[in-house]
This record gives sequence, C-alpha cells and structure tokens, in this order.
Amino acid sequence: MRSEILVRCDIDIEQTAESFHAYAVPDGIAIRPGDIVLVHDAPTAIGFGERLACERSATVRRAGFLRRAWTRAIAIFSLTSLYEVGFEPESPRIVSA
Repeated sequence: MRSEILVRCDIDIEQTAESFHAYAVPDGIAIRPGDIVLVHDAPTAIGFGERLACERSATVRRAGFLRRAWTRAIAIFSLTSLYEVGFEPESPRIVSA
C-alpha cells in the first residue's frame, strides 16, 4: 500500500529570453528517490516573456523499498553514461576507393 500525503506546493514558471524553467517544490516534506509528486490544478502554459509564481496543493506518493532501491540503481547507471559524451577522440575513417 502506498503512502500518500497532501501538501502545499510552490510553483515557479518562467518563459523569457533569460530563463525557461518550471519548478514545483512541495512545502515541508523531503522528496526521496522514487517518490511521485502530483500537483493539483497546475498552470499548463504561459506566454513568452511571462513569469508565474503561485501556490497549489499536491499529493506526494511515497515509494516503497523496492521502487526506491530501483530508482537509486538506475540513477547510478544513467549518470555513468554521461562520462562517454564528447570526451572520446573521433576514430579515423577508412575510405576505400
């Protein structure tokens, strides 16, 4: 059985030339690996050049032991895949005539 907690959530959305982001930060609760945050009645769009900061309610679904362990393991393997991006010299190409 999942544990669900209803909390307030601060929302910050910006779509400008300086920044393009959307943050949803639950108040008074630490989010752990595998947890799911569902924001209720979240804004879905803002125009270019706008910034929106508001507060909504959210449900935090706590992950169980297996989901938490799986999320941690996948995160480690996903992080190591970044090591290979752009740091290897290009292998010479052999062109036959």
